[in-house]
Amino acid sequence: MTPSLRHLRVFLAVLDRRSITAAARACHVSQPAASQAMARLEAEAGMALIHHGRDGSGPTEAGALFGRRVRRALGRLDLSLAGVAPRLVLTATRAQLQALIAVRDAQNFTRAAQRLGLAQPTVHRAVSQLESEAARPLFLRSGKRMEPTRAAQLLADAARLCFSELEQASAELADLAGREAGQIVIGAMPLSRSSVLPRVIADYRAKRPRIPLRIMDGPYDDLLSGLRRGEIDLLIGALRQPVPVPDVVQERLFTDDLVLVARPGHPLVTGRPDVAALARFPWIVPRADTPARAQFDHALDRLGGAAVTRPAMIECGSAVLMRELLTLSDHIGCISRLQASAEIALGALARLDVALPDTARAIGVTTRADWLPTAAQAQFMDSLRRLAAVPRPGA
Repeated sequence: MTPSLRHLRVFLAVLDRRSITAAARACHVSQPAASQAMARLEAEAGMALIHHGRDGSGPTEAGALFGRRVRRALGRLDLSLAGVAPRLVLTATRAQLQALIAVRDAQNFTRAAQRLGLAQPTVHRAVSQLESEAARPLFLRSGKRMEPTRAAQLLADAARLCFSELEQASAELADLAGREAGQIVIGAMPLSRSSVLPRVIADYRAKRPRIPLRIMDGPYDDLLSGLRRGEIDLLIGALRQPVPVPDVVQERLFTDDLVLVARPGHPLVTGRPDVAALARFPWIVPRADTPARAQFDHALDRLGGAAVTRPAMIECGSAVLMRELLTLSDHIGCISRLQASAEIALGALARLDVALPDTARAIGVTTRADWLPTAAQAQFMDSLRRLAAVPRPGA
């Protein structure tokens, strides 16, 4: 479903006033126009959203479900629109806001048009119409780039969250009709990709075989930004303390810690090496901007590492690259116990008998504070909570 914002406003007015005629007056449109808006919405939904009868126009079950989502979507959007210019609440269209988002992301009209599959003049005109209604520029030219103003940034974020909520509304209607629709977008940090997520996806696939799952990886800050903008539904990995921003919530699923690993047959695999012995070999460690690296540095100091020359280090966030380097050389790797568990169980890596103090960390899921999951998303969360607590062999 890609309903116009004007049709959605008419729909909410019908729910509030229990009458298409009263809704038409409230929205300043004719009664036939309001009736046509409802007809188009119901045609897109493939089901009745209101009861059509003499007793009024109360919502059907589908209409009540859809209305809850639409109120959330437009409530978030209208607050931002009014902050730019009150008139935009009445005049801004879906096409204009999609153009705004594309130009904000691409910082160029031509690339934005390519992403939308539209002609460049069409995208330029849509943004210009928004700027005309707002009576202020939303982008400032800087060389070949179009730099969004703060108002444009906030409005683009609100519009993206609005559209994400409307996509969830469509998915809920499809679920009510016994159809599969929508998708689940998961931001996956390294630990989850190698340990938790494969088991959860396999379990979920048995229950929801046709729901598309999209796994996104990347630096934590990028994934967090995607989560807050509505591009990602949930983020799985090491939790941050304190919570990084006030509009997300974190839920602990289990605890992990760091271990030192090397190839089987490495000189330090047998015995209990001290820091001086460890320092004679090059190391592969987490990147400097991660909680795991901070824990590693602290643990090394606790073990007496401050008194010896630090070994040569390779900073690496890829478990695959680490495994290959360890296999080909005498490097020592510092990695999550759960990430290493499968390789240790298969005999590809061996864990050194060195305890790293104070490296326990909470692993869990991060979501937007006001996130309202669909039935399919809630079922995925159930699988995640249940399987995350099951120890993996070799851990």
